[in-house]
Amino acid sequence: MTSLTHNFHIPVMGLGFTVDTPIKVARFGISSVVSIMDDHLLEDMRRLYSRKLFIPYVPITEKAEDYRAKRIKAYLNLLHRLVEQQIAALKKQDFGIDEEINLYFELLPTSHPAHQLYKKMLAAQDGERYEMQDQLKQMILPGNIDVNIMTKVDKINYDKEGEALPREFSDALSSLRGFAQSDLHGSVVFSAGMNPALYSYAEQFEDFFPDRNGRIRKGIILKVSDYRSALIQGRFLAKKGLWVSEFRIESGLNCGGHAFATEGHLIGPILEEFKMNREHLRNTLFTACQEVLKNKGNYPLPADIKPKITYQGGLGNARENRFLMEFYALDGTGWGSPFLLVPEATSVDEDTLQRLLRAKKSDFYLSHASPLGVPFNNLRTSSGEDQRKARIAKGRPGSPCYKKFLSFNTEFTDKPICTASRQYQNLKIKQAASGEISEKELDQVLEKDCLCEGLSAPAILSSGEIPRRNLAAVTICPGPNLAYFRGIFSLREMVDHIYGKINLNLDPDRPHVFVKELQLYVQHIKSEIEKSFPDNSAKFEAYLDKFRNNLSEGIQYYQKLTASVKLDTEEVMESIRQQLASLKEEVQGLVTGVA
Repeated sequence: MTSLTHNFHIPVMGLGFTVDTPIKVARFGISSVVSIMDDHLLEDMRRLYSRKLFIPYVPITEKAEDYRAKRIKAYLNLLHRLVEQQIAALKKQDFGIDEEINLYFELLPTSHPAHQLYKKMLAAQDGERYEMQDQLKQMILPGNIDVNIMTKVDKINYDKEGEALPREFSDALSSLRGFAQSDLHGSVVFSAGMNPALYSYAEQFEDFFPDRNGRIRKGIILKVSDYRSALIQGRFLAKKGLWVSEFRIESGLNCGGHAFATEGHLIGPILEEFKMNREHLRNTLFTACQEVLKNKGNYPLPADIKPKITYQGGLGNARENRFLMEFYALDGTGWGSPFLLVPEATSVDEDTLQRLLRAKKSDFYLSHASPLGVPFNNLRTSSGEDQRKARIAKGRPGSPCYKKFLSFNTEFTDKPICTASRQYQNLKIKQAASGEISEKELDQVLEKDCLCEGLSAPAILSSGEIPRRNLAAVTICPGPNLAYFRGIFSLREMVDHIYGKINLNLDPDRPHVFVKELQLYVQHIKSEIEKSFPDNSAKFEAYLDKFRNNLSEGIQYYQKLTASVKLDTEEVMESIRQQLASLKEEVQGLVTGVA
């Protein structure tokens, strides 16, 4: 939780794509996020790395008490230990001879003091050079190893007799316990909205509170879509004495994985609101948190503590990154989907990598594949989609449900089942056959896919193994932005691109990050209108009116911004202005029943 080396991070991607990213990039000071929702995958990865690195491995089976939390703790401890060893080894390397220690400093932004000292060292005489090299080695810090808990994935679990286990053994709370009891000094990223039981459970662990030096060993990061959400969730935690170390703002639609669309609120105005209210947010949370800590008899927060404000979603080049960082006074940005094309950073199996490279723009789409009922970014040409369609063609739709992380439906059963499961889909087919539901409704059910297996498979396949039960089909969830990147890149190429040291050849038709998100929102509301027609309710009419007004206000904000501030080159600026004018007309033309 101390790395200030890079001003970007690699967000969580799926279950498996970033599961071992810290082992690949943390030694270069790059922070990343690991999903800890799938304890089966984490146990498999611990086994694979233990065998690869000749580390003693004792399996944690499902017969063990509290096995889920224990598996998570064991894997995170392995990550922590391996990265510590990598950093120790890096500090023993010789400049000019060993590649990685040089790469560590060459990857840094040119403005970073360590990068500038490194450049001076290269030109210095021997005595002075050796002194500088010692200084540089003291400046080496690992990237943060953070973890992600999707708050909605919080199934209640049962014992062997079928009795519900206590609340602390639910999926999300067990995950938090595994992280809290681990050796990591990173943060937990809570995503997908507030889970009061989960947030309250964090009070049970002292690592989330300041120590005598004001240091918080384990931080809390909230992934939010707007300022209101940040304030509500931040207050809830502050009233328990829990400090939010970072608000990670994510675009509602211009992101990977699950897409939590706002009511037409665009990222520019959202970032502006954070910028204008940053001090109010900090002071509100600080005062509330400090009072609770005092009443509890805990150590206080440092007087100068501030939450970081970062953004992620759809960034494509250094100009966009620099503008958002400077104009909105951000502390950092997240770059996700482009790193799927960087084998040195993420775990994408070769077959899926080639499918990504061959994919057309239209192959990246917002689907209804998620059993959570939340729109899900998908790839039409993935092996997971091939498998789903093949099962339907064979008359055996749905998936065998082994992990059950997304089992929340009780339409047919007392104990929840997953809407992507074979059991559920067969029951819906019977309903369609008896005329209880329409073919259209059935098609929407059959679109559900098994994310538990599909999103974890690439990590196992990338390690040269076959997933358990031979479930090797991969579901991949890239953001729309990936459609504009072409090729396989080295870690150095991607990092240099982010910092503007080089420019990767992106698709020339790629819109600016602001425009792309606006386009996605217009497509989204058109789709909503189409779905609602002809059964439009007064409620939907009010929703559409609010959505259209929010989009119009967002466009007006961008038009004022582009008239007074230079976001990019004049050529790009002119393109933005034209696209905004065109989209403004489209939004004004949005009426019920018109797609």
